[in-house]
Formats: sequence, C-alpha cells, structure tokens
Amino acid sequence: MTAMLWPALLALLLPAQEPAVRDLAFMSGCWERRTASGTVEEQWMAPRGATMLGMSRTVRGQATVAYESLRIEARDGALLYHAAPSGQAPATFRAGQVAGETVAFENPEHDFPQRILYRAAPGDSLHARIEGTVNGQARSADFRYGRVACPGG
Repeated sequence: MTAMLWPALLALLLPAQEPAVRDLAFMSGCWERRTASGTVEEQWMAPRGATMLGMSRTVRGQATVAYESLRIEARDGALLYHAAPSGQAPATFRAGQVAGETVAFENPEHDFPQRILYRAAPGDSLHARIEGTVNGQARSADFRYGRVACPGG
C-alpha cells in the first residue's frame, strides 16, 4: 500500500513541469487536407531553439486563397502560438493545456477563433480545430490532415 502512495505523493510535492516546445514534436512535418473545394497544406518545422515555425496555404483550383505564417515559442513559462493570417492582423494565443499529443491555445480577446487545438490522430494524421463565438453564436471548424512528403525533400 505504501509503495502505491509514493507516486501520488511525489506528484503533489514536485512542481509541475512547464510545457516545452519539444512537447509539440508530434506536429512536425507536412500535412495536407483535400476536399472538393480545395487543398489546405500545413507545415511545421521540428522544435529547435525553443521555437517551431509553421505555415499554411489554402489553394482552390490554381489560386492561393489564403495563407498564414505561424510560430510557437516558449516564453515566460508558457507556450505562445503566433498566427499571421493573410489579410488579417496577427494574433497570439497562449497554451492552456498540453496533454500527451494534444495542445490547446487560447485567446479569449480575439475575434475568431478564441481557441486553437491540435492533436495527433490515428493513421499518421493531425487533427486541428478552431473554436469560438461570432456575434454570440458558437462556431467551430475541424481540419483533419494526413501526413505527406514535404516538398523539395
């Protein structure tokens, strides 16, 4: 019985580990989502130097209709997700939780989304979800990406 209490006691006594960018390595690589309306590509560089750099592009037919520059960095004990989408002001979201291969970033002051989630999914895929409210109405969108070979590599 005493041996079973030690792990629980240690968890209470030891400080919680701050989330690190390396905890998000599951997001690294090239991802793609194809639908009848177009293709969304998202790429993340592997964690290095306490950052991950990413980008996203949405293509319909032969036209790029949206793109985004992304950066995740560790600062002041937190993970920050910086997004600079095409045609919009940049925004920063703070990691509210990192659990295994799941992370949720939040910014309640942002117009939409207020929450961005990523999680590893079966079949070598990555699931992203954005959530929030628009004019008082709950909204969300899901993006299930499959891993693809990175261009040029």
